[in-house]
Amino acid sequence: MIVDPDRSFRRWRAVDSAAGGLALDLGLYALSAVFAGVTAATSTLLPHRAWGTVAAAGYLVAALAVAGQLLARRHRCDAPLTGLGARWAVTGFAWATTALLPVVAQSIQRAAGRTDRAQEEVVVVEHAGARLAEHGTPYLGHDAIAALPPAEQLLGYTPYQPGMALFGLPRAAVDAWWTDARVWFALVTAGVLALAVATLRSRPAPATPRRHAALLRAVQAATVLPVCALTLASGGDDLPVLALCLLGLAFAAADRPGRAGLAVGAAGALKLFAWPVALVLICWAATRRAGLRTALGALGLPALALVPALLVDRDALVENVLRFPLGHGLVTSPAQSPFPGHLIATALPAGRIVAAALLVAAGAAIAVRLLRRPPRTAAATALICGYGLLAAILLMPSTRFGYLLYPVALLAWAPALALPEAAVRPETPAPGRFRQLPDAAGRQGVNLRT
Repeated sequence: MIVDPDRSFRRWRAVDSAAGGLALDLGLYALSAVFAGVTAATSTLLPHRAWGTVAAAGYLVAALAVAGQLLARRHRCDAPLTGLGARWAVTGFAWATTALLPVVAQSIQRAAGRTDRAQEEVVVVEHAGARLAEHGTPYLGHDAIAALPPAEQLLGYTPYQPGMALFGLPRAAVDAWWTDARVWFALVTAGVLALAVATLRSRPAPATPRRHAALLRAVQAATVLPVCALTLASGGDDLPVLALCLLGLAFAAADRPGRAGLAVGAAGALKLFAWPVALVLICWAATRRAGLRTALGALGLPALALVPALLVDRDALVENVLRFPLGHGLVTSPAQSPFPGHLIATALPAGRIVAAALLVAAGAAIAVRLLRRPPRTAAATALICGYGLLAAILLMPSTRFGYLLYPVALLAWAPALALPEAAVRPETPAPGRFRQLPDAAGRQGVNLRT
């Protein structure tokens, strides 16, 4: 897989720069309002319908605000009304009303007795936190899950890494709306994204308007897009993982490989989705002779998080983290979005084998690309992670539509990591490439193989 960051960024900038970025802002909020309205009216999942009812109004107000900005720009009104500061303010308002407000509203309603105001993953994480506090491991063993009523066996599984149970500890201590796991998902996500933005802004490079505009768009992709806002409001467990991965890439752009490893390692201690990002970041760090430093955090933190669960009940860990995701648990995962991998697995003879073979082939292609041309910039790293996870999500036999938030945010994050180009280290010629050497007069001379 060959990724050309410069070509991708040029195409993206042409779309993103229309009307100073306001045209794409208007499209984002208007289409999101339509999506939220349709979700409120038609979704069969009650937490999604509750989200859509609140979020549709937030997106609509944001779209109207951007329409006003476009009118002000057309009539050459004051720059503060149409500049980046105003766009950041609208983005903050949109996230507060389409993600944070629904989180608080559904948490309060759930604490008041509404059992239809949280998806299963919220309950699973809170139960895992209670087990961690009581038994030292977030996992139930095979026999304990088998002893549950059939309707409760799915909720007995915790298909996450041990660190995810930390978000359930507040509910294990106090039963209140603010101990809802989603509240803590949102707080951690906001704090980590703020640190990522501060890291990118602190890079020793000119603070150009293009650089700030790219960063704004990246934040929008990780916050106000419906796939992110809806996920945070109804389930939320993927958002801290995504935010930590983005922080790791921000540290990479700031040339801090050790911190990049720690950030992505923390994400890997929560969920397996961060592990591919960790491997690509290690390949990036190897081009700077910092592979070991990054690997210590990227692989060490997830391994360290597994130790207590291994010591308390190894079989329970294997049952939840390996057998269940691979389809060998007492029940199967309900994740069945109609992506190619799922369609192949269900429609063709030996479809699961075919889908698995395609997934392995995609992974092998990415591995060959990393070995032959490891990414030398944080932007290239983000692109490989984004396209790689997109291929994996599309080809996995069991997956969710919401998982698309990972590739969408990673791909949108890449331009913010790449700007300005002057801050990017030049790549050294790869073996077998040609470069020009100047002749005695200083002109470009013959091509020599390097």
